[in-house]
Amino acid sequence: MNINANKFAISTALTFSIFWVVCSLVVMQMPGMSMQASGYMVHSNMANWEWEMSFSGIFYGLLLWSIISGVTAWLLATIYNKLL
Repeated sequence: MNINANKFAISTALTFSIFWVVCSLVVMQMPGMSMQASGYMVHSNMANWEWEMSFSGIFYGLLLWSIISGVTAWLLATIYNKLL
């Protein structure tokens, strides 16, 4: 069974877009908890850092993560299909 690389890439980009918006909303509502969780995820003490949340930052982050995730998904499906 082949994976349709284009549909897989689009669905992955949309999924990452949803996650990005949810993550942005969590950071806006609970910045302290989000900073601590992010520190755990990257093995870093982020206590002296602070969040910079702006609508343009959310938009550009969403755009970049959607493009990166879509290209990654397309490449993954293409390589998978070649290996079959």
